[in-house]
Amino acid sequence: ISRLLKMIGCMQGFLYLSVLVTFAACNAPPVPLDDILIEKTFVPEQCARAVQVGDYVRYHYIGTFPDGKKFDSSYDRGTTYNVFVGKKQLIEGMDKALVGMCVNERSLVKIPPQLAYGKQGYGTIIPPDAILHFDVLLLDVWNPDDGVQTNTYHTPPVCSRKVEVSDFVRYHYNGTLLDGTLFDSSHTRMRTYDTYVGIGWLIAGMDQGLLGMCVGERRIITMPPSLGYGENGDGSDIPGQASLVFDVVLLDLHNPRDGITVTNQQVPESCTRTSVAGDFVRYHYNGSLLDGTFFDSSYSRNRTYDTYVGQGYVIAGMDEGLIGVCVGEKRTITIPPHLAYGEEGTGSKIPGSAVLVFDVHIIDFHNPADSTVVTVTSKPEECDVHTKKGDFVKYHYNASLMDGTPIDSTYNYGKTYNIVLGANQVVPGMEDGLMDMCVGEKRHLVIPPHLGYGERGVTGEVPGSAVLVFDIELVEMEEGLPEGYMFIWNEDVSPDLFAEMDKNEDKVVEPSEFTDYILQQVNDGKGRLAPGFDPYRIIDNMFSNQDRDGDGKITEAEFKLKADESAAHDEL
Repeated sequence: ISRLLKMIGCMQGFLYLSVLVTFAACNAPPVPLDDILIEKTFVPEQCARAVQVGDYVRYHYIGTFPDGKKFDSSYDRGTTYNVFVGKKQLIEGMDKALVGMCVNERSLVKIPPQLAYGKQGYGTIIPPDAILHFDVLLLDVWNPDDGVQTNTYHTPPVCSRKVEVSDFVRYHYNGTLLDGTLFDSSHTRMRTYDTYVGIGWLIAGMDQGLLGMCVGERRIITMPPSLGYGENGDGSDIPGQASLVFDVVLLDLHNPRDGITVTNQQVPESCTRTSVAGDFVRYHYNGSLLDGTFFDSSYSRNRTYDTYVGQGYVIAGMDEGLIGVCVGEKRTITIPPHLAYGEEGTGSKIPGSAVLVFDVHIIDFHNPADSTVVTVTSKPEECDVHTKKGDFVKYHYNASLMDGTPIDSTYNYGKTYNIVLGANQVVPGMEDGLMDMCVGEKRHLVIPPHLGYGERGVTGEVPGSAVLVFDIELVEMEEGLPEGYMFIWNEDVSPDLFAEMDKNEDKVVEPSEFTDYILQQVNDGKGRLAPGFDPYRIIDNMFSNQDRDGDGKITEAEFKLKADESAAHDEL
């Protein structure tokens, strides 16, 4: 018990001593600061630039005394504090504290009185010998010697042209202050910013920063306020003396002096003819903007675009770009907006002032004045008998379009195609190609659409306004009758022709008697029916022409030879 009492007494003495020491420490005067103290409360991951003497800075601050009492704040005034550093425009301690800071860095700065307002203090706000605490957030830094800074972070693989003074450009951008605060964006408006470069339509920093860019390039353009909106800002989102940062992607570029550009030409080895103004052209195309944005394609419609060229039916640039092309040629045509859809564009697909790029494949072309082109590819040594109108011909053919797309072939069916020339049984161009031809002769025909299947074509087989190509071979021919005749006599006509037909001698010729008689004359070689037609239809027609009163029988009074007729008929 005695030992325990002694221990309690010692502890009481220790506690009493501790209280005395603590009381003395709490009531002792603060230790004077010899220099500023900086406690960094936030440091950004990246620091592209630290404040140096002579720089101009924009920052926010809260000023308090050591006991936490606030004496000033830039936040309360709703504006940053803007000042040059190291030029005695600030209290000495703040001048020192700002050097080395980065944008978006935040620091707690403690400044002794000798580096603040000293023994005089500052009016009624700051007493003499006051230690000041500043919570500082740096928002901007630049130097009067600064120019535009560009940092390209994406370069397209191909750059055929760069922005020059007086070029017209279309670009998207995000505009921020140096601390990352967004003040504007073309993306939010879903519309590019379109302007001339280098002629004063833009702030000076952007005028400079866009020079040398390629379509598809992305770059960061940083500019001091002297090349931005200066001391006054823009009056709303951009404060005065603010550095500006633009994240830019260039989408389009042209010059008002530009004409069309033709590149990537792939010309077939055989090109016997090139297009001229007034020709009608069928072509496929893919249309895109200069940045590659797709807007239209004839392939997606599975149909060529068909038009006259050089006559204003298409935009001026395409009118020009389709002149001088060969069938089968591929080319890229780049068209500036003043030769395309101009400042207005077409609405949703093609924006205003857009450069257009067309990848074109020429399928065929012709001229309305064209005739069938006939090329003899093979001819027999003996070629004395030539085809003419009325002849019955048998021939083989391979048919295709001008680009080589096959259409049809008689060889696929293992039989010839048989027609009577001049009877409108084939397209006019084929009629032309088969005339004056020998058996065994081969020809290559190129038939323009107005002598082929015209604007409509043949559904599922021949496109509208298509030029046709036929390789033909005449296999057999049978001489036709003179024009206007469907039947002729090979020898003198019997003077008792009516009586010979009237087998039952009832003074009228029935249809069966008429048919039997004509067929018998043909079989005996005494007469000929026009080849290539249905003989019964010819005979029916002949009978109808003789049956003048339409009673289904021919009387001797009605019966006449063709030579006796005042008007021509395909009859006896």
